[in-house]
Amino acid sequence: MTDDAAAAETWSRVRVAVRKTYKLYIGGAFPRSESGRSYQVTSADGEFLANAALASRKDARDAVKAARSAFGGWSGATAYNRGQVLYRIAEMLEGRREQFAGEVAAVEGVTQDSALAQVDAAIDRWVWYAGWADKLSQVRGTVNPVAGPYWNVSSPEPTGVVAVFAPLRPSLFGLVSVLAPVIVSGNAAVVVAPDAAALPAITLAEVLATSDLPGGVVNLLTGRVAELGKPLAEHLDVDALDLAGVEDPSLATELERAGAQNLKRLRRPVPNPDWTTDPGLDRITSFLEIKTVWHPVGV
Repeated sequence: MTDDAAAAETWSRVRVAVRKTYKLYIGGAFPRSESGRSYQVTSADGEFLANAALASRKDARDAVKAARSAFGGWSGATAYNRGQVLYRIAEMLEGRREQFAGEVAAVEGVTQDSALAQVDAAIDRWVWYAGWADKLSQVRGTVNPVAGPYWNVSSPEPTGVVAVFAPLRPSLFGLVSVLAPVIVSGNAAVVVAPDAAALPAITLAEVLATSDLPGGVVNLLTGRVAELGKPLAEHLDVDALDLAGVEDPSLATELERAGAQNLKRLRRPVPNPDWTTDPGLDRITSFLEIKTVWHPVGV
């Protein structure tokens, strides 16, 4: 027997695959749910893939607290720096392209080629939003003509803490399409990734945790929208809601009412959205405030 054959025989053996237990992503760390609960994530054909943490109301409150703590530093960073950070995330997404494609193929039941196309589209969209970081003020800000000795300037500012409900399908592309426009302008996010969408979502969280993104800017909860939706909508320290992934119209209406307890920006879900269309700036501007400054001149 040759050395190569002997080595192959030595290493070849039946082994049990190491199944991953996914955790939450809160404040830059990966804690288990405080409730200790988890649920099984299965493939499109019912095969067991992994266990994911089933987030609770307490986890939602912890995520909001972490997002609020991170908001000041992230919104105070220069727009150029935020663009650099987001572009770095795209670089890391590219490096884990095959892993993301495998997870998308498993949870959505699509071919590997289709999954790779979705991952590529997600990376491209992330880069597209990253490029807007230092251009928003020029496009959405303005110098206003006024009658009087004043200099009047309007400029966009981030809303604050945004609760985002990611769509179940497309799992990765949909998540990127709702998350990137929220954080590029300086907002902090609490994201709910439902059911099997947990796999690509937590893998994205691993990318965020090892990038230059400050901890707490993005916080990711996995579990049930019906359980986490109302605590986030009612939370008085949540400034905006993106209900993109809320598929049940009655639940969406309930969350809108719950969010009315304090002044919140609200983006309603669109039935059967086409995520592949040109996104424009609509999702970014949904979570911006316009600040206008009056300054006397010539006095």
